[in-house]
Amino acid sequence: MTTPLVVPALKRHTATVIVAHGLGDSGAGWIFLAENWRRRSKFEEVKFVFPSAPMIPITLNMGMRMPGWYDIKSLSDLASREEDEAGITRSRGYLHSLIDTEVASGIPANRVVIGGFSQGGAMSLISGVTYKNQLGGIFGLSCYLLLQSKLKSLIPTDSPNQNTPIFLGHGDADQVVAHKYGKASADALKELGYKVDFRTYENLVHSADPDEIDHLEEYLNQQIPALGEEKL
Repeated sequence: MTTPLVVPALKRHTATVIVAHGLGDSGAGWIFLAENWRRRSKFEEVKFVFPSAPMIPITLNMGMRMPGWYDIKSLSDLASREEDEAGITRSRGYLHSLIDTEVASGIPANRVVIGGFSQGGAMSLISGVTYKNQLGGIFGLSCYLLLQSKLKSLIPTDSPNQNTPIFLGHGDADQVVAHKYGKASADALKELGYKVDFRTYENLVHSADPDEIDHLEEYLNQQIPALGEEKL
């Protein structure tokens, strides 16, 4: 893994947001989130971390190497797909290590949010619900839930993120990850007892939407509000 791109907090660092990109992208592809909020003086106490996935062969793309958190064989049937469990497990460990680094630096786990887009959103969901401590938030845009058949066995016995609100956004015109898979993933998480806010965006393809980003901003404001001079 390469060193993540980091946008440091402008004021006292009290929270961290980790954002994982989609297949074929890099951390630089989502740095616009932090830049947008910085221009508007939002989240000045927040450090943003944008990791980049390793270059791996992707079966879906004829084995060509590209940045990916795990291999994908097909997007035609995400409900019964063959999954790259080894790749998912490797990337989950890496994202957990990024959270661990923030906690070791003095940021409480409940002030760390992990999220992402598409493949990065899928990784953020499984990494978030299986993390050992309660996080500040978990979000996924245009994504789906990985390893559903064995997810229960991966969740810590005390289920520390059972009450961590999860924000999911998905376009109803998504031509890559069909909306029905996002909705089914939200329903699967709810069945496991998680608190999920699933938002549908009309006519949105496999991309982010300004309204979606505004809703994400509202979510982050709720989950990691500014503390000012209060103690962590």
